[in-house]
Amino acid sequence: MATTTGKPQRSPEEIEDIILRKIFLVTLTDSMTNDTRIVYLEMTAAEILSEGGELRLSRDLIERILVDRLSGNFTSAEPPFQYLIGIYRRAIEEGKKISNMKDKSVRAQMESVVNQAKKLSVSYCRIHLGNPDMFPDPERSKSNVSPLLNLVFSEVSSSIDAFGGSGSGSSVVSCPGFLDELFRDSDYESVEPILKQLYEDLRGIVLKCSVLGNFQQPLRALMYLISFPVGARALVNHPWWIPKGAYLNGRVIEMTSILGPFFHVSALPDQSIFKGLPDVGQQCFSESSTQRPADLLSTFTAIKTVMNNLYDGLAEVLRSLLKNTSTRENVLQYIAEVINKNASRAHIQVDPLSSASSGMFVNLSAVMLRLCEPFLDANSTKKDKIDPKYVFYGSRLDFKELTALHASSEEVTEWLNKNNPSNTSGGDNKLLHSQETTSSGLLQKNNAVPSQRESTNYSFICECFFMTARVLNLGLLKALSDFKHLVQDISRCEDNLATLKTMQEQAPLPRLAVDIARLEKEIETFTQEKLCYEAQILRDGGLLQHALSFYQLMVVWLVGRIGGFKMPLPQSCPMEFACMPEHFVEDAMELLIFASRIPRALDGVKLDDFMNFIIMFMASPEYIRNPYLRAKMVEVLNCWMPRRSDTSSVTSTLFEGHQLSVQYLVRNLLKLYVDIEFTGSHTQFYDKFNIRHNIAELLEYLWHVPVHQNAWKQIAKEEEKGVYLNFLNFLINDSIFLLDESLNKILELKGLEAEMSNTVEWEQRPAQERQERTRLFHSQENIIRIDMKLAMEDVSMLAFTTEQITAPFLLPEMVERVANMLNYFLLQLVGPQRKSLSLKDPEKYEFRPKQLLKQIVNIYVHLARGDHENIFPSAITKDGRSYNDRLFTEATNVLRRIGEDPRIIQAFDDLGRKAKAAASEAMDAEAILGDIPDEFLDPIQYTLMKDPVILPSSRIIVDRPVIQRHLLSDATDPFNRSHLTPDMLIPDTELKQKIEEFVKSQHRKQHGEEMSIQGNFKSSIQSPDGTGPLID
Repeated sequence: MATTTGKPQRSPEEIEDIILRKIFLVTLTDSMTNDTRIVYLEMTAAEILSEGGELRLSRDLIERILVDRLSGNFTSAEPPFQYLIGIYRRAIEEGKKISNMKDKSVRAQMESVVNQAKKLSVSYCRIHLGNPDMFPDPERSKSNVSPLLNLVFSEVSSSIDAFGGSGSGSSVVSCPGFLDELFRDSDYESVEPILKQLYEDLRGIVLKCSVLGNFQQPLRALMYLISFPVGARALVNHPWWIPKGAYLNGRVIEMTSILGPFFHVSALPDQSIFKGLPDVGQQCFSESSTQRPADLLSTFTAIKTVMNNLYDGLAEVLRSLLKNTSTRENVLQYIAEVINKNASRAHIQVDPLSSASSGMFVNLSAVMLRLCEPFLDANSTKKDKIDPKYVFYGSRLDFKELTALHASSEEVTEWLNKNNPSNTSGGDNKLLHSQETTSSGLLQKNNAVPSQRESTNYSFICECFFMTARVLNLGLLKALSDFKHLVQDISRCEDNLATLKTMQEQAPLPRLAVDIARLEKEIETFTQEKLCYEAQILRDGGLLQHALSFYQLMVVWLVGRIGGFKMPLPQSCPMEFACMPEHFVEDAMELLIFASRIPRALDGVKLDDFMNFIIMFMASPEYIRNPYLRAKMVEVLNCWMPRRSDTSSVTSTLFEGHQLSVQYLVRNLLKLYVDIEFTGSHTQFYDKFNIRHNIAELLEYLWHVPVHQNAWKQIAKEEEKGVYLNFLNFLINDSIFLLDESLNKILELKGLEAEMSNTVEWEQRPAQERQERTRLFHSQENIIRIDMKLAMEDVSMLAFTTEQITAPFLLPEMVERVANMLNYFLLQLVGPQRKSLSLKDPEKYEFRPKQLLKQIVNIYVHLARGDHENIFPSAITKDGRSYNDRLFTEATNVLRRIGEDPRIIQAFDDLGRKAKAAASEAMDAEAILGDIPDEFLDPIQYTLMKDPVILPSSRIIVDRPVIQRHLLSDATDPFNRSHLTPDMLIPDTELKQKIEEFVKSQHRKQHGEEMSIQGNFKSSIQSPDGTGPLID
């Protein structure tokens, strides 16, 4: 140490002694001191004297001194860990003083002494922490956590003290350089126990943390520790990196692995025994209806910010480990294990005791998307590193439970064996143990399995891509589904609550009050959970846009399997496409639907690739087997459809200026409308109405876009007897069913209204019965509203299309079907029973009888205008169930009263007169034919056949228009259910000639009888005198 002028010059040995006594806080002489920290090493001093040494500290003695100090049990002395840290800190302070020494030689000697002291403190700290029993430590029993933990926290301390900030009351002052020296170049075996304890301590701190808890400090500590190679190695070699055990499941990994609790930190709701604290729902969103919007927005922003800090931190942890070739494999194994052990999260009902939380998987989704960022550009060549064979041969992820887009397991087996003829020995391929890709999901196992696992190394981009796709399916997309169900639960509870409150007003009961309180509590809980989802997911535009970028890459990559964005598609579906998991596409569609309903969520997102993909595959069952998945594509388009009130829609160019859209959109929508009739599901009958509702809305919009209307007309012309005829048939079927169903429900509803309006009798009924009847009433209201809306939609489509397209409606197999429908609707609207359908508030039920009548009459008039062969009037009269000429008269009167266009009324009136004349002619024709031989009658309709055909399987003879009408809805022989198509019908020319001869003979016979009668009549009218006829 530098000496003061005027004092004797100290020797280097004396300076060394002074410095070491200050650093180590020990003395070899029994000098009285007020500093209780200084320890007199009496035994050590005696030993030194016995050895002939001086009682002076030196570099040669300091390790011996240090061991004796640590081994002794000195009262009031610092515990070993604090003492060792103190040595390092005091050494730094002395080093600063030494730097001011003028004598360079002495300064160099003293610097060497100080550095040796620092190294000793670090070395013995390592020994102490790794072997805590080596030195006596009275503080050890007071805490189970590593004494190093607070020092690590002080090293990574931050000014953050909001959500997720530091809550540590650490009394340890930072010791710059100590930790770096402890871990930087140390021997792995010596620091591994220390790091093991630290990782367990960090995990324990965040184990029960929510987003409001203290997780950021432990996260920064984790990031700091793995910045050291030994820290990274110790983490991935920790026994809890991937826990082992017979009962290992998704929840166990989440709660016991080192990283699991960090991923568990979330704002999302969880099972109560696993829920993080503080409770986000209760603390931030309790009684949210009373909070100011600005306060809610502030909370949303705070939670989103803190969650993004978590995502960034966890992504940095994984990225750091992945960059290190010695730890990369461990990280991939961990992610794969988390995915595989949580496969059941894809189920509708998830067991919270065996599956990880939504919070963990949403966090993992955000982190995986960050890892994907370098290759998310769909135009980049990096996507070429994504190998589809990973699904077949990759050993890391388990694809065996996943339904493929189209391929069955047998098809996969055959294809793989064909492509790997040299290896047909048994291996364990993922998709070959896949289920048949049908809705049944039965596991089909196969033999002859090739394996390329050992020889194939997949790039990180490839592994990351498929892992992210699986994580998003189990994480973000599952959370969005849960959110949707939560919103439905809230709506259901609110409806039930309103019903119960109505009943309570009518007749107060204690049980009703209990039920009301229960429901109000449920709604409060559900609302808190809903706002938690909104805070973490819906308000995070960055998360959603990252996910959309990933799925844009997904659809571009998938289309690359079949040669790119071009149509028509190849006739056969390439197996590399057919074998991809179905959820890859379904998740993309679900995310697009969800994002489309969030304001501004699609801003800046390029949708063209999605649009191309949807148009290419929505009507292609040869590529995507699942009709519900193809229907979901229509739902996406429906979300993007420009609304009439939105003239500047950013999506309008997708529909109106997009090449594939103009060429194929209407055609594929019509085809899907037909395909969706038979989905294979037990609920297919009711499912089709919702799907067709979306298609109908799109078709109505497209009809008003000139380029699409032209395309529509061209399709109607080209496919007059193909898909367009099938489309019309199902449109008519649906219209009839929906209107019939809703009109019947109206009668039932009026009956219930009558019951409830009789207050005396109603209040005498038991409370439970009244409750059930009230619920039935509201249920009927909903059914009527939905059915009537759909029926009005279908009739509207018939009305606007028939104005331009009439030929398909007037085909022999269709014209009577159309006429029957129109007659039935007319009967309901202006027939004798119409007053029974009157409602107090028809608009409430989407029932607009005046508008409906106008549309029905317009369809009549449009078809009459296009009827150049005058077949429509006779088709109208052939309907024996609904036709009555008085209906036309009554409808005309109603139209005049409601102000319909006089030209339409006149045209409709003319059609009515034509129909009446046709009915008269038909009666005359029937009288002429007399008794028709049974062999000439169609066995289905019992009408005279005009074009008899033989059914190839049953050999039954039927009339061609009748069987063709049947085949529009059902491609089977009605007599034995065997497959049947129109081109399989066999003309019976011989019978046709017989029928024509029979008709001619009956007419000749009738003509002869008329001539005979006329001759007899003339001869019988003579003058009174009998000499000539009375009338010449």
